[in-house]
Amino acid sequence: MTLEDHVGDIIRKARTAAGVSKEAAAAAAGLSAAQLDELEENGKISGKPDLARLASQIALDGAKLERIARGWLPKETDPGMWRELRQITTMQRLSVNCYLVWDEVTREAALFDTGWDADPIIKLVEENQLQLKHFFLTHSHEDHIAALAPVRERFPKVRLHSNSKNAPPDQRNRANDFIHLGSLRITNRDTPGHAEDGVTYIVGNFPEDAPNAAIVGDCIFAGSIGRGFVSTDLLKQKIREQIFSLPPGTLICPGHGPLTTVKEEMENNPFF
Repeated sequence: MTLEDHVGDIIRKARTAAGVSKEAAAAAAGLSAAQLDELEENGKISGKPDLARLASQIALDGAKLERIARGWLPKETDPGMWRELRQITTMQRLSVNCYLVWDEVTREAALFDTGWDADPIIKLVEENQLQLKHFFLTHSHEDHIAALAPVRERFPKVRLHSNSKNAPPDQRNRANDFIHLGSLRITNRDTPGHAEDGVTYIVGNFPEDAPNAAIVGDCIFAGSIGRGFVSTDLLKQKIREQIFSLPPGTLICPGHGPLTTVKEEMENNPFF
């Protein structure tokens, strides 16, 4: 298991969002500018930087940042709890996750994002004899929609859902939408900040009382958050309001990196 962001990535994201120069950050950490460059580039720590003092300058939690630096990883989840949920990871210049969910009785399925390649999605749908009914877009960045055209070509009747202002009205999410997928229920929560059209989907009512799953796109990762292309402050606000308000056992399914839970992120994510 590897985190999407190493400790240097986290520091660079937070420093940039806080408007702190490299020189000021290096001084706070007790590092040279070259050492900070190396840390932000590859996560390699030289000497004994004062991560707690650095964290205080760039709006991070110092204890949690030190935990990441020591190799923290989220506890592995038991995939058997969510028998009808699959993470599909594809790779080009970076790896990206998409998710397929289905009802085990009706075989009705929903796809969340596409990643780079449609082939593993189509293979999984066909192997499990599923009916792909819905496609839910977490945000419209290229790596999350790259395979949308071939998916729609193979499944022309699939219904699209997104927060994009450019989407036709019948494809736009509404605040009180409840999409039923057999016995499963899918709702949405606005989570802009990384992207203007960012949205999180909550899948609930899994068999055997398995916790809900939150498919979050790039708003939050295990131990980190997405880049605040719109606003880092807005992104953090929405994570607190819309994701950390979910039950602690909720499975977080991010667009990059490993699965995690609400509890793990509240306790260990240095941005909070």
